[in-house]
Amino acid sequence: MTTRTSMSATHPEMYETLRQLHRRSEAAGLDPFLMELLKIRCSQINHCAFCIDMHTKDARALGETEQRIYALNAWRETPFFTDRERAALALAESVTVLTDGFVPDEVYDAAAAVFEPAELSAVVWATIVINAFNRLAVTGRTTPGSYVSQRKPLDRATA
Repeated sequence: MTTRTSMSATHPEMYETLRQLHRRSEAAGLDPFLMELLKIRCSQINHCAFCIDMHTKDARALGETEQRIYALNAWRETPFFTDRERAALALAESVTVLTDGFVPDEVYDAAAAVFEPAELSAVVWATIVINAFNRLAVTGRTTPGSYVSQRKPLDRATA
């Protein structure tokens, strides 16, 4: 495999702007467990091995269960996810895969029914940010495996 240009090295100011968006989306008030599930699922869709590695490690470090992480790519077929998580995952998938050129009304409406407007916006922003990171990592063929999570375990009830 040939070495590819590092987008973060060639345009560090743009990369830092994306990192700032990431920090702001993290601070937007969504459940951190849900945030990691969204990041993993979008990364699966985008075939981003680096981000899958990173966010599964972060999810585990927070205290997410192996069962839910393993079942995430088939979340519709399992009882392991809440209605809010299902709505967020469906919306994130629709924003990630714009095959029809739009997010279906039924997907958006289902998410709007379980999230306050600011939360709904946070789901969309988190999806946009991870998709941008996925595209950078996939384009640069960033190698997975070296990431070490700095996350600390959280109590799901208080997250």
